[in-house]
Amino acid sequence: MENTTLRRRVLATATATVAVGALALAGLNGVASAGPAGTTAPVVSADSLSPGLLAAMERDLGLDAEAAKTRIAGEYRAAAVAAGLEKSLGASFAGARVSGDKADLTVSTTDATEAALITKAGARAEVVGHSLDRLESVKAALDKAALSKARKNVPVWYVDVETNRVVVNAASTSAAEAFVKAAGVGDRLVTVARSTEQPRALADIRGGDAYYMNPSGRCSVGFAVTRGTQHGFVTAGHCGRVGTTTNGVNQQAQGSFQGSTFPGRDYAWVATNTNWVARPLVNGYGRGDVTVTGSTPSVVGASVCRSGSTTGWHCGTIQQLNTSVTYPEGTISGVTRTSVCAEPGDSGGSYISGSQAQGVTSGGSGNCSSGGTTYFQPLLPALQAYGLTLATSGGGDPTTPPTTPPPTDQPGGTWAAGTTYAVGATVTYGGATYRCLQGHTAQAGWTPAAVPALWQRV
Repeated sequence: MENTTLRRRVLATATATVAVGALALAGLNGVASAGPAGTTAPVVSADSLSPGLLAAMERDLGLDAEAAKTRIAGEYRAAAVAAGLEKSLGASFAGARVSGDKADLTVSTTDATEAALITKAGARAEVVGHSLDRLESVKAALDKAALSKARKNVPVWYVDVETNRVVVNAASTSAAEAFVKAAGVGDRLVTVARSTEQPRALADIRGGDAYYMNPSGRCSVGFAVTRGTQHGFVTAGHCGRVGTTTNGVNQQAQGSFQGSTFPGRDYAWVATNTNWVARPLVNGYGRGDVTVTGSTPSVVGASVCRSGSTTGWHCGTIQQLNTSVTYPEGTISGVTRTSVCAEPGDSGGSYISGSQAQGVTSGGSGNCSSGGTTYFQPLLPALQAYGLTLATSGGGDPTTPPTTPPPTDQPGGTWAAGTTYAVGATVTYGGATYRCLQGHTAQAGWTPAAVPALWQRV
């Protein structure tokens, strides 16, 4: 249950067989505090958002600047409320999603007595039959079956929190039924959907910029990172293997892959030479760069935009979390399914919601002329896998969320897990005062004294 564990760390306090290979080619600064008992939406001005992001949201989502401002503010608030409620509801939590331009939040539970708590927090309560943990255990069984090659002609499967089911997309009903049978999960919690989708890996220090894998190929930078004093960036694992050298967007020597995981997951990191400096920016492609201020994950239904070196800026919405998708090279698990389009060379590029880094482009189907479905590898697993820290604005060092909480916490003070803190926010904890260095949703174990990259004692 690796995905469930990671989701708890992040939120509980915050495939027709694919007929393509890797397609390589030869600013919101603050989030209001929030908790399960009530939330105040952040005040967001249109001027604080990247012009490029606003233009892409207008083109792809039909939102003018004011509507984009309202939606992103609502989505930030919803993410914070959902994080607090997941912690409060525990085993009865059955997922969260937003809808509409005001990002109205719906939170599902298997316990009808919890509806009042959800309503009090400002969300719509929905009572369903299956918890998110139960659905994710079914999906985990499907993931295991995929490793045995039982997923022939089944490109995508995921947990759908809206229908409270696990959905299996397949070229034929018989292929899906054979896959479900091989997983031994039965069909009580599974919905089979016919699909012609043919996802593929989109292969081709500022997020969204092109880089070139030697001797050939092009992909896109995800997000600038550091590891100690070493600068570099995260990108898609299918773009290169350990030792693959890279040239930057200016065709000058850049660095080499230090870690790469694909298939299974789709992340990698490239260490750059001293000519390259990690910046908390994503390329807006002529409309202004977007400043990265944090990495709080968004919920289902939230808007998300992508920057890539082939198609630039495009936006859409998050459709499902924790999706599994099969490429010709193998199955990738734990990716996020979106309505954003992408094309060859966009692989590895940045996915961002407002100013919050979400992940790197993995693959998909369709294109940016007719539309498509694209998957991104969430950022936090990559940071954790390689001990990387995300470059963000706001002063102080960027941070990698701790993989395990400290053994003990000192109680007392205003700090609370499940609360979303903006850069510069102050809290008290254990008799001391701390200032927030990076916007984030607090999790159990991320106490100010234990995570100096997030908090500075004042």
